[in-house]
Amino acid sequence: MCCTGAAVRQRQVCTEVNRFQGPVIQLKNISKRFGGVPALDDVSLDLNAGERVALIGENGAGKSSLMNVLYGLYQPDSGEVCFDGKRVVVKTPAEALARGVGMVHQHFTLVPTLTVTENVVLGHEPTRFGRLDLERARREVDATCAKFGFQLDTSAVVRTLSVGSQQKVEIVKALHRGVKTLILDEPTAVLTPQEADELFAVTRKLSDEGLAVVLISHKLKEVFAFSTRIAVMRRGKKVAEVKPAETTPDAVAALMIGEGSGTVTPSPSGRGVGVREQTLSLTNVSAEGLKPLTLALRGGEILGIAGVDGNGQRELAEVLTGLREFKGTLTFETKPFTSKEWTPRVARESGVTHIPEDRLKRAIISDLSVEENASLGRHRSPPFAKGARIDFAARRTHTAKLLETHDVRPREPQLRVGGLSGGNQQKLVVGRELDSSPKVVVVVQPTRGLDIAAVAAVRERLREQRDRGCAVLLVSLDLDEVLELSDRVLVMYGGALNGEFAREKFDERALGQHMLGARDA
Repeated sequence: MCCTGAAVRQRQVCTEVNRFQGPVIQLKNISKRFGGVPALDDVSLDLNAGERVALIGENGAGKSSLMNVLYGLYQPDSGEVCFDGKRVVVKTPAEALARGVGMVHQHFTLVPTLTVTENVVLGHEPTRFGRLDLERARREVDATCAKFGFQLDTSAVVRTLSVGSQQKVEIVKALHRGVKTLILDEPTAVLTPQEADELFAVTRKLSDEGLAVVLISHKLKEVFAFSTRIAVMRRGKKVAEVKPAETTPDAVAALMIGEGSGTVTPSPSGRGVGVREQTLSLTNVSAEGLKPLTLALRGGEILGIAGVDGNGQRELAEVLTGLREFKGTLTFETKPFTSKEWTPRVARESGVTHIPEDRLKRAIISDLSVEENASLGRHRSPPFAKGARIDFAARRTHTAKLLETHDVRPREPQLRVGGLSGGNQQKLVVGRELDSSPKVVVVVQPTRGLDIAAVAAVRERLREQRDRGCAVLLVSLDLDEVLELSDRVLVMYGGALNGEFAREKFDERALGQHMLGARDA
C-alpha cells in the first residue's frame, strides 16, 4: 500500500517527536507522611526522555519530597516507582545513580580538599595495578566536560572554585556516571545571567541527546525559559501539568498558591521618608577576603551588593555586623568604631540586625522550639522578659503573632524549629530580625529557597523597612532580586568594589560583566 506525501510527512514528524523511548520514569500514586503530616498525597508524574520538566510549587508543596523519593532518600508509604515500565524499589542514592538518576542539590556534596577530577570520579575511580590512575581519570573527566560544553580546570582544588563552578562540578559528576535523568534543585541561585544562560544551553543539549531533565525552581522567568512541561504542586498534590506555550506566569502562579495571582507580586512602596544621611559607613576598610573599600549605607535606601559568590560579599556583611575583624574606620551615626569596639553585641544594641545566608549555623538552633528561636538575641529584653526572668506567656503570645504575620507554618510555637521546612525557618528568621525595628538591616540571600508568595512577602518587608527610614544592605546572588529591590547597586569582584549603578542606570548585562571582572570600576 502506498503512502501519500502528507502521510509520509506526518510519519516523519511523529518519528522526530518520539525519537526517544519514553517515559523513562513513572512515579505512580506516591504518598508520604512525616509525623502524621502528609508531604505527598497520591502524586503521579511521568519523566520522558528528551524532555525538560519544571517542578514548581510553594514551600512544603512536596517538590523536593517527590524527587527525594525518586533519588532514594525517602521511601514512599504507598505508590510505586517504575523505570522503563518495570516497578523498582530505590532504597539509596547509590541505587538511584546505578539506575541512571542524578540529583544536584542546593547544598553541594563535594569534598573541598580534592580536585575537580578526584571529586567527579570519587567512588568510581579508574585504577591501574590496584591504584588510582589519575591521568586516565583526568582524561576521562576532561572528555566529559568537553562533550557537554563545561569550561572547568579539572586539576583545580574544589575549595578554590566559586560556588557557580562548584555547581558545574556537581553536574559533571552526574553526567560522568551516565545518568539518563538529571534533577537540578534551584540551580541558578548562585549564577550570573551569563552563567544561567550557559546552564540552560547545556540542559537543552542534554535533552536533545535524550536525557530527562527536571528543574526545581521558584523563578517563573527561568521556568518558562527552561521547560517543555511544567508540573505544579500544592499542599502535597500535583494540581496541574501545563506547557509554557499554552499558559502564562500569572496563571501558573495562581495554580501554585490556589488564588488570584494579584497576591503574588507586591505593589511598589511609597518610598516613605526618602533617602537620609548615612547611617553606617566604612572608610578604607579591609579585612581577610576584603580589599580596602569605602561605602555608605543611608537610611531610606536599599543598597544592593551584586557579585558571583566568593567575591567578598559574605566578608562585607560580617564586617558590618561585627563578626569579622577589620582595619580602617567604621562609623555608625557619626561615631567612629575600631574593629575591637565594633562587636556583634555593640552592633545589635546600636540597631544593626543581621539575616545571614546560613540560617542553620548563624540564625537558628535546631533543637530549640520555634518560640525559643523567635526570641534569640532579645530573650532578656521586653516583651520576652520581665527583669531578669523570661515572661513565658508574653513570649508565646508574641511568637504566635509573629508566625501569623510572616505566614510561618505550622503555627505551633512549641514545635522544634528543626522540624520546619527550610522556607518556613527562613520566614521565622526574617520576621524575628525585622520585628525589632532596626536602624540597619544587613540581609544575605533572604529569599533563597522560598516560594513565590513567600518571596513577595519578604521583599515587601524589606521595602517597608526602607520606607520607614531604615538602611538596608542586600546581598543576593539572584541578580533579578537585586535589580528589583535596590535603589543603588555596588558590584564586588575579587574582594573589591568593581562598579556602582544608580537605579536609572541598571543594566543586567553590564552588571554581569562587572561581576565577572570583564569591566573595571
